[in-house]
Amino acid sequence: MAIKRGVSSFGVHRNRGGGGGSRFPVFTLVLILVLAPMVFFVGRGIYSADSIDQNDSSISNNKQDVDWRTKLALQHIKSLLSKEVIDVIKANTDDLGPLSLDSFRKQNFSASWKFSGQENVIDISSSSSEQIVATNKQETPKGKQDSSLDDDHSQYMETPTMLARRKLRDKRRETRAAGLMKQDEDVSIKLENAAIERSKSVDSAVLGKYSIWRKEADNENIDTTVRLIRDQIIMARVYVSIATMKNKTNMAHELQIRIKESQRALGDATTDIDLNQSAPEKIKAMGQLLSKARDQLYDCKLVTGKLRAMLQSADEQVRSLKKQSTFLSQLAAKTIPNGIHCLSMRLTIEYYLLSPEKRKFPRSENLENPSLYHYALFSDNVLAASVVVNSTIMNAKEPEKHVFHLVSDKLNFGAMNMWFLLNPPGKATIHVENVDEFKWLNSSYCPVLKQLESAAMKEFYFKADHHTTLSAGSSNLKYRNPKYLSMLNHLRFYLPQVYPKLNKILFLDDDIVVQKDLTGLWKVDLHGKVNGAVETCGESFHRFDKYLNFSNPHIARNFDPNACGWAYGMNVFDLKQWKKRDITGIYHRWQSMNEDRVLWKLGTLPPGLMTFYGLTHPLDKSWHVLGLGYNPSIDKIDIENAAVVHYNGNMKPWLELAMTRYRSYWVKYIKFDHPYIRGCKISE
Repeated sequence: MAIKRGVSSFGVHRNRGGGGGSRFPVFTLVLILVLAPMVFFVGRGIYSADSIDQNDSSISNNKQDVDWRTKLALQHIKSLLSKEVIDVIKANTDDLGPLSLDSFRKQNFSASWKFSGQENVIDISSSSSEQIVATNKQETPKGKQDSSLDDDHSQYMETPTMLARRKLRDKRRETRAAGLMKQDEDVSIKLENAAIERSKSVDSAVLGKYSIWRKEADNENIDTTVRLIRDQIIMARVYVSIATMKNKTNMAHELQIRIKESQRALGDATTDIDLNQSAPEKIKAMGQLLSKARDQLYDCKLVTGKLRAMLQSADEQVRSLKKQSTFLSQLAAKTIPNGIHCLSMRLTIEYYLLSPEKRKFPRSENLENPSLYHYALFSDNVLAASVVVNSTIMNAKEPEKHVFHLVSDKLNFGAMNMWFLLNPPGKATIHVENVDEFKWLNSSYCPVLKQLESAAMKEFYFKADHHTTLSAGSSNLKYRNPKYLSMLNHLRFYLPQVYPKLNKILFLDDDIVVQKDLTGLWKVDLHGKVNGAVETCGESFHRFDKYLNFSNPHIARNFDPNACGWAYGMNVFDLKQWKKRDITGIYHRWQSMNEDRVLWKLGTLPPGLMTFYGLTHPLDKSWHVLGLGYNPSIDKIDIENAAVVHYNGNMKPWLELAMTRYRSYWVKYIKFDHPYIRGCKISE
């Protein structure tokens, strides 16, 4: 018997008792041609037992899987075929496994039944009935017939190679199925994780909407139309330039008209909801014109060049605006508001109208008493100084033991005196001095004064790089702040000279607010150090390399670039150790070396870091919280727990550019019902 792919074959032999051979009756062949396909399904699993006679119960169990045509055929199979024929068919199809009629149809198996005869192989599916009859009439010798039958049965026996291949195919199917299942599981896990992440980003505090799951609630691009109009305007400008270049005056004119219309429709809108109602019409009209311009004018090289030029121009404008912003913020930080200037002028007039006897403060005997709590405050801002004094006294446990040493300049000396004469700080002692009356503080003793009088310094401050535009020369503007020219800023390096009889003093800046009793600072053991301050360094910022020029050998040789910086604003100074270690002399030496500003830029913090290097004791951070003048993200809990909050930076609390969220800590110590404050229109 011969076997082809996807085709099952069988041979049926009949002994006629003689030795001449055997031959199929034509009637039997016709029956086989008609019923063989049905018997094929029987052998493929319709019957699950050895024979039809022995498996009537199996037939009844499988009838639910067979359609009505097969059921009809099964009713007549027993009477048409003998048990021997059915057994042969079933034996030859067992290796193919069970197969339903539907799967048979789907696989489109061909019913090529192969009969092994004496010398020929007959393909019933492709041969005519006449050919089949003629072939059957040929006599086949019995020996050849028997050998052919044996060969035919041997072909249906599964060899080890075939078994190995089948197992390999089954294994591949299982591996493939397992891989697909795992892939589906991985995809499901990824989708679930993505859904979880999206759910985390959903703002559960959305209020005032019908449902946060509505489409408009999920739309984060609230300016899509605005950006579309802007993009159209940009492309229109590109085509205007190209049209002008190619002498397409009509197109250029039409584009310019559309640009103006789009600009009017856009106006000052930043979101789609702010757009004019005519915006959709303008977008449509501009789109049509841009399409027309593209057909007539588009050139990839030209368009790319124009867009690149526009991008460069926009970058230059952004840089210019940033410089202007820096200039204006620095300018605002340097200026004094009209209300504070008014207050200072009115108080100065009132002070000089007083008789000399009325200009004196009470309890002057406490000024040199080392057992009391002494504060040093150097300021030319009357309102700021009043907040420092008021906040300190209001939070002090024993106000009568606190002594304030105020130093101002000649311009504000009268105003500072008059304010505290009118508003004495309770039982505390206060004294105001004029820095210009310190005769020992002169250019022969103080390097800073000598440098300020030099021609090079005057050139730097008043002549060099003075441009007529806002943006020009703004990079060094912060270093030209007038406070660097004032000795009030440098007087902190001369505390023992100003207060020779004191042992310890607390230095305060005028942009701080005291929120707790500060007497505990006098009890802090500085361990032989001179300066007690809160450190400001983090992982990589506010260290020495930020303030000092480590390319200079003097700096590189004497200081560690990773040393931690600290802050002025609230510092405890041990004046005994100060005198012992000659801190003022160290400051003079470094200041003299920096005449050309090669060691550091201007300011008092860099020379302070150098002067007190290795002589600063770190205080707990809760004593002094900084950044209220530039950092909008300070924790509210840290601010409320701090003993002192510091508005260091440009956004001072008395300026209009102050951060609103921090200003309340400062304004609560101002008496806005005071007649002078009300008269100068200083409001909350």
